[in-house]
Amino acid sequence: MNENKITILSGHYGSGKTEIAINLAIAERWKHEKVAINDLDVINPYFRSREVASIFQQFDVELLAPRNGLAAADLPIVSGEMYRVLHDHRYRVIVDAGGDKDGATALGQYYHEWKGLNPELLFVLNGKRPYVSTVEGALYTVRQIEKASRLKVRGIINNSNIGAETTINEIMQGYKLSSGLAERLEIPFLYTTISNHLKAEAEDFANTHKVVFIKRYMTLPWEKEHSYGEKGRF
Repeated sequence: MNENKITILSGHYGSGKTEIAINLAIAERWKHEKVAINDLDVINPYFRSREVASIFQQFDVELLAPRNGLAAADLPIVSGEMYRVLHDHRYRVIVDAGGDKDGATALGQYYHEWKGLNPELLFVLNGKRPYVSTVEGALYTVRQIEKASRLKVRGIINNSNIGAETTINEIMQGYKLSSGLAERLEIPFLYTTISNHLKAEAEDFANTHKVVFIKRYMTLPWEKEHSYGEKGRF
């Protein structure tokens, strides 16, 4: 991926950034002595990295999140352990930030701690969600996140999907939207993420576009019967 010490994943509600954060943290563990993922998503109660703590334990990835009874609280609670890993050169840090400006506001508390570490803020776009289904809507969301976090978005990731019902059509539409957003912002379009169970269907697209196949760890209660793919490939 990159040599940044800190990668921050943000995006509109329902973008799937937590899924990407989990896959990225696991992939980075193969390359770095220590990897920590900071769960700063204090907005969305359904998809949060703290819900898959056992997966992180399996891959020896350190989860920074409220502990014990506070872990399930839908409150703006963040872990003070972030300060420890920021100043430990051994750590590669992935931040799962909340969506929109309200979620991105939690990033602001760390600004003076990490501004000299050149953190990389990435925007995850799911074009199948309201308010970011157009370039103008997505651009507005990016600007709000930048203002709240006091950081500039440095890359766009296409994660357009409709869950288990996703087809290559949704992915291709999302690519067009995401690349258009990157062009408007004059920043790189990085890649498209696709669930492993769509590998066969996405083969032609992957041959001509930069694609990262990921495993789905986060599911809604009605999706529990589904099983998706193998380990992601960052």
